[in-house]
Amino acid sequence: MESMKQNKRLTVVVPCYNEEEVLPETVRELTQIMDTLIENKQIDEQSRLLFVNDGSSDRTWELIEKYSSEAPRVTGLKFSRNFGHQDALLAGMTVAMEYSDMIITIDADLQDDVNAIPKMVAEYHNGYDVVYGVRNNRDTDTAFKRKSAMAFYGLMHRLGVDMVPNSADYRLLSQRATKGLLAFKERNLFLRGMVPLVGFPSTKVYYARKERFAGTSKYPLKKMIKFAFDGITSFSTVPIRLIMNLGILLVVVGFGLFIYTLIQTMRGAVITGWASLMTSMWVIGGVQLICISVIGEYIGKIFIEVKQRPRYTIEEETYTGSFTEAGKSVL
Repeated sequence: MESMKQNKRLTVVVPCYNEEEVLPETVRELTQIMDTLIENKQIDEQSRLLFVNDGSSDRTWELIEKYSSEAPRVTGLKFSRNFGHQDALLAGMTVAMEYSDMIITIDADLQDDVNAIPKMVAEYHNGYDVVYGVRNNRDTDTAFKRKSAMAFYGLMHRLGVDMVPNSADYRLLSQRATKGLLAFKERNLFLRGMVPLVGFPSTKVYYARKERFAGTSKYPLKKMIKFAFDGITSFSTVPIRLIMNLGILLVVVGFGLFIYTLIQTMRGAVITGWASLMTSMWVIGGVQLICISVIGEYIGKIFIEVKQRPRYTIEEETYTGSFTEAGKSVL
């Protein structure tokens, strides 16, 4: 690994959606961590916190503006409407990349332990471009969420998707790793699967996940299922191949039943069964609808991609202006 890097400017990107209850504590804890890192000369004094307001309907942006006016290290970016968590992360990284040697993304709810940030920065200085924050337990999850999460990671692995188990969107990326990630132009974002594709030296930092400090989860079961399905269909064509295999299997079964029927006819043991006929029709019809739906999901993603609409629209931002002194960039 290379020696201690001289480039130490850090930006912490924090997506926010209706986080007015937790935001004051989030700002306090992240500022404290950043002050300690600056004092220990682990990061540059020009390091920043970038809060991305993802179309919140509460006082989230008002608070971000307030803290930005009180502390130059706190900056904000405001979407014109709600675009989603993954787009908020991407927007923050896009805005911060030019001004940052390393970028850390973390959710505003304080469930991810902020004390892992110094460890991530230390690994960056050890020469790693990607540092994953990985949970060392799932004690704060319900039994259902714990089992479903592990089933999801297992399924993604079997589908050939390279993911880091128990790692969400809490990670550090160097500037070159961020550039590599932003080179991916798809609109259907699943960053947990995209980051490993970037490559570069990577490592893990383990931490214990906490209970949410305040507010409510922005990822209920319905959203989690959609997120998981997006991850599967964005990174693997295995479901389509499974449909083909299912079709072949049904043809083989149907041919077998045809042979069986001929044999029974020659033996004179034909029994007309209304129930069996209707059951077959319903089963085959259901399978066909499922297959069409899965294929339609892929076609829908193609439809979204070819339109090339912007991933997000920024209404206001105070990040880049914080690097300007007397009308001149400090870079």
